[in-house]
Amino acid sequence: MERPKSISRRRVLAAGTAGIVGAALPIAGQSADQAARPKVPADPTKVQGPPASDVGGRSPFERPKRLSFSDRRTSSLTPLQDLDGIITPSDLHFERHHGGVPAIDPQQYSLLVHGMVERPMVFTLDDLRRFPGMSMIRMMECSGNGGRVYRREGSQTDLTPQQIDGLTSTSEWTGVALSTLLREVGASQKATWFLAEGMDAAVMTRSVPMAKAWADALIAYGQNGEPLRPEQGYPVRLFLPGVEGNASVKWLRRIEIGDQPFMTREETSKYTDPLPDGTARIFSLDMDAKSLITEPSFPDKLTGPGWWEIRGIAWSGRGKIAKVEVSGDGGKTWQLARLDEPVLPKCHTRFRLPWQWKGGEAMIASRATDDTGYSQPTYDVLLAARGPSTAYHFNHIRAWKILADGTVKFGGAL
Repeated sequence: MERPKSISRRRVLAAGTAGIVGAALPIAGQSADQAARPKVPADPTKVQGPPASDVGGRSPFERPKRLSFSDRRTSSLTPLQDLDGIITPSDLHFERHHGGVPAIDPQQYSLLVHGMVERPMVFTLDDLRRFPGMSMIRMMECSGNGGRVYRREGSQTDLTPQQIDGLTSTSEWTGVALSTLLREVGASQKATWFLAEGMDAAVMTRSVPMAKAWADALIAYGQNGEPLRPEQGYPVRLFLPGVEGNASVKWLRRIEIGDQPFMTREETSKYTDPLPDGTARIFSLDMDAKSLITEPSFPDKLTGPGWWEIRGIAWSGRGKIAKVEVSGDGGKTWQLARLDEPVLPKCHTRFRLPWQWKGGEAMIASRATDDTGYSQPTYDVLLAARGPSTAYHFNHIRAWKILADGTVKFGGAL
């Protein structure tokens, strides 16, 4: 079944002497949760529409939603295949938590900053808002994103982009720079690490290098122009651009400055990468360059040979995306895709490439390179480096298989 989309979501590209032009596809069939189409007037110019509302909503024809893998619902994934641009709507931003989503009264909220400082201080939400604010558009990715396809669980082919890599999203984050608070409390120049602690039931805690605190760490209270959503850390969270998501501790209540990592539960029993030689990577915080084709993808079906536009997203926690290459023959040859502006550091970047499908089977894939020169590896290269037991940082190249009838399936890893 083809994915239900609005008419603007999929374009067929037809080649001709005048160049490549777009033609809109009709709306696709209904999925199981869209059995009844909304009723609309045959001629909307003959019917008075509703008045302005207090809170806007989506068209009833558009029903994107997050997806959870288990009954425990400790995480939910962003519907990457249903989105345009780089900003993820706040209600579709992926979520991950270890002790559920706490209910916190913003008037009772406080943040303690102490440890190797001259003046230990407690800040209320109003205190934080009085400091000079700043905003940044940056992506976030869970360190376990893509794990099921690395482990090849059941070698599934009926997987959507959301099911493969939906634990990544991009938002505009607003708050006060952590460096501003560090100067306020007189943080010691001898300090090398800080501890971030949450006020959820899991009391999530992570150690972070002070270099990150001084560079671009943010004490965030806003997301996409509004206060944080509860599942995103309301009223205040730590946000670390480009770093694995769990270190951006939500519902932040305490920051302790120290001269060594605090070796918490979450960075010893978890979020550590076992390696093939028996050692382990610890504090592997930065997310590496990665890309994913979102169109065409499962459960799309190409309606016939001709020109189609391959679209997707690329990102890197180490800087800007420098280029994305796309292959239409399973990695034998590669072509440069066009990057949509803006291309921002540590942020999702949209790419696109016109591709001629001649019918028959084909394998399409994408490969991202960031401005440090790092390129997205093949599965075999990543497996050799990390081994089969690692649980985090899966950024190998993914592929989609186009069958002769136009059906698109997940093609596994290149």
